[in-house]
Amino acid sequence: MFGVQFITHQTDTITYLDSVRIALEGGCRWIQLRMKDLPDAQVEETALRAQALCRSYGAVFIIDDRVELVGRLHADGVHLGRTDMPVREARRLLGPGFRIGGTANTFDDIRMHCEGGADYIGCGPFRYTTTKQKLAPILGLEGYRALTARMREEGIGLPVVGIGGVTAEDMSALAGAGLDGVALSGSILRAADPVQEMRRVMRMAQQVSA
Repeated sequence: MFGVQFITHQTDTITYLDSVRIALEGGCRWIQLRMKDLPDAQVEETALRAQALCRSYGAVFIIDDRVELVGRLHADGVHLGRTDMPVREARRLLGPGFRIGGTANTFDDIRMHCEGGADYIGCGPFRYTTTKQKLAPILGLEGYRALTARMREEGIGLPVVGIGGVTAEDMSALAGAGLDGVALSGSILRAADPVQEMRRVMRMAQQVSA
């Protein structure tokens, strides 16, 4: 099935934990807790509650960046940005029992993560997004097509998830560009009814997979 990941975010009215609950109630079963630049104690408190929620729904629980916290809480895995700990080092510290994703913007990023032992690639940004600072160059559909074609040529079979300004309406085109899934955040929480929007995304993922 075309995969759907949700990356936590907060707004004036929605907390990080609220966003986890919204995504789970909407049917998403892969949650990444992303709380950049916040104190460790606050992240750990939220992570404990988010992990309990994810387990009650049978969802995969990934923590952004904080490798040591992932190991201590026995979360399902970690996602590492381009300026975070290298995937190779995280794999050495965590071992084989954890899922490790790496953010990529170029083919060299993808190859490096593959060689380091990543399980999947978060590739983007697809388009401009306000939920991330220090945005890498925009890829667009043509960028994804070029990267997935190069991966096939080089025999790299890691799943690639599109990220960065993705909406439900983009899913069919992104699947056609060779991606295995998408990660969403802002487009869910900005919706008039975020739970219903998440449900709509999950229905569209099923249609893309059919």
